[in-house]
Amino acid sequence: MPLLEVHDLRTVFHTEAGTVRAVDGVSFSVEPGRILGIVGESGCGKSVSALSVMRLVPDPPGRIAGGRIIWKDRDLLQLPPRQMPSIRGREISMIFQDPMTSLNPVFTVWRHLREVLWKRFGLKGEAARKRAFQALGEVGIPDPESRLAAYPHELSGGMKQRIMIALALLCEPDLLIADEPTTALDVTIQKQILFLMRELQKRTGMAIVLITHNLGVVAETCDDVVVMYAGKVAEEATVHSLFRRPTHPYTKGLLESLPHKGLTREKPLPMIEGTVPSLVDPPTGCRFAPRCFRAEERCTREEPELLTKTVGRKAACHFPLGEDEP
Repeated sequence: MPLLEVHDLRTVFHTEAGTVRAVDGVSFSVEPGRILGIVGESGCGKSVSALSVMRLVPDPPGRIAGGRIIWKDRDLLQLPPRQMPSIRGREISMIFQDPMTSLNPVFTVWRHLREVLWKRFGLKGEAARKRAFQALGEVGIPDPESRLAAYPHELSGGMKQRIMIALALLCEPDLLIADEPTTALDVTIQKQILFLMRELQKRTGMAIVLITHNLGVVAETCDDVVVMYAGKVAEEATVHSLFRRPTHPYTKGLLESLPHKGLTREKPLPMIEGTVPSLVDPPTGCRFAPRCFRAEERCTREEPELLTKTVGRKAACHFPLGEDEP
């Protein structure tokens, strides 16, 4: 059974320009012990989907307008706000997008860890300190004694991200949501952080939702993938089947835009023509139709449903790519 099920999630933001439909009918599920990657261009609704699961959408201007978020047979959207802290952080933890601003600049690392240990386990004194040492060791931080006394500005970006992972894992969650955990880091540190998350997932058995715009990260880390476009799910598949043969034209365009050998001035890197539509007034029909090389009149008139195309694969497309496609 899925650990987390999201059904027809709709999250909006009220702005001066109008109502932004940031997440518009998104559905996906996360199975125990697996890593789900949510990928797409900036502004497609990836982070808002994660904040909606945690019920951390700022209100105002945001609001979860509809849908269901089923966690262990409970609909999180129906829970009173006072009950969410018993789930948030304890059963579902989240690593936020920017490690540079996620830590309180006037708190030491020890104070960050101590607060979690006290509120989650009632630990204090030497018992809490011993658990903090263990947590830092688990995420590969050397010399934990000196690191506990450090302030965030005294740590590198990679160290800050490791501290964020340690904080998230202290509560021993069943699900970890990681929102662009390597965006602000250089490539060598990115690889270390991704390897660390994968190893921790194998050791603890938790599930992970990894939000990223980097398909290379998805290929190396994830088991399943959800591709989002303009607030909707375009395709859902296992990593192997998605990279082997994409079904949605948007997914095909994303994969073709990855740098690879053989690029020349005469044969430059392909790109998806056009721009992402406004989520205040999105086009009728398929939102990718204005940029799609397979679009026909029906695509501009009818919105495609997210339907199963083959075993373990779904796509929202009237004219999906078939086995005969190159």
